[in-house]
Amino acid sequence: MQLYHHPLDLDSQKVRLALEEEGVDYTSYHVNPITGKNLDSSFFRMNRRGRIPVFQNGSHIIYNTIDTIQYIERVAVVSTGVETESISASCKEVTEWMQKIQYWDPMFFTLSHIPEKYRLCVSKFIRQVVIARMSESPDLAADYHRKLKEAYETEEKLKEEDVLRRSKEHLVKLLDDVEMQLSETPYLAGQDFTMADAVLIPVLARLQLLGLEKEYIAARSNIYEYWILVQQRPSYKKVIGKYFNGWKKHKTLLKTWCLVRVRSLLKRY
Repeated sequence: MQLYHHPLDLDSQKVRLALEEEGVDYTSYHVNPITGKNLDSSFFRMNRRGRIPVFQNGSHIIYNTIDTIQYIERVAVVSTGVETESISASCKEVTEWMQKIQYWDPMFFTLSHIPEKYRLCVSKFIRQVVIARMSESPDLAADYHRKLKEAYETEEKLKEEDVLRRSKEHLVKLLDDVEMQLSETPYLAGQDFTMADAVLIPVLARLQLLGLEKEYIAARSNIYEYWILVQQRPSYKKVIGKYFNGWKKHKTLLKTWCLVRVRSLLKRY
């Protein structure tokens, strides 16, 4: 089993948490979307949307995050030799929470909290990468053109206050619902850690990464206690803490930023 992902990517973190929690072995391939590696023709031919994570087991390839997590759960169950009918009865509730969290798109919220000079520099770099790949692989030109159009549309939508307001309101409503649920149970779907938690944790980690922990996490007592609790899990430390705790956060981001700047200056797209 192979996973194409990157530590900076929120959906990649969700899938990796699932893999670690379920104890499923896999081969890891880093594909950094900020430096345009997801646009390399070798990856783009596999997933013409150019998005990560991508999970592959033999000839079976999955792009959707929730589908991937549920597939990982089935693999884990089968590997234990237990009948699939014995999967927890809370599976429906877990799925509902996963879908509810996944329904919030973090892209506009995240980009709106990144300093404009950095955001515009990366956006311009990505557009140049798309154009370069388009000329290298003319058979993929239509798909690359779609990615280029998406990049321009994203920049335009970031100028619309309604888009940013709706994204924030959606997040606040989601966190309020999570806060209410955590007032009744220690984990999102009951007494035990489930894949619903694996989907929620990266959202909280993203808020911390953006320096918004005080406003969105600490302001909600139940989420704050939950956040302290889940950060102690080995899966969190391996998937997220390894890259974003303390000085490691600056190292991870600085390395990516330097790659973008150097390649931009040298025009090596």
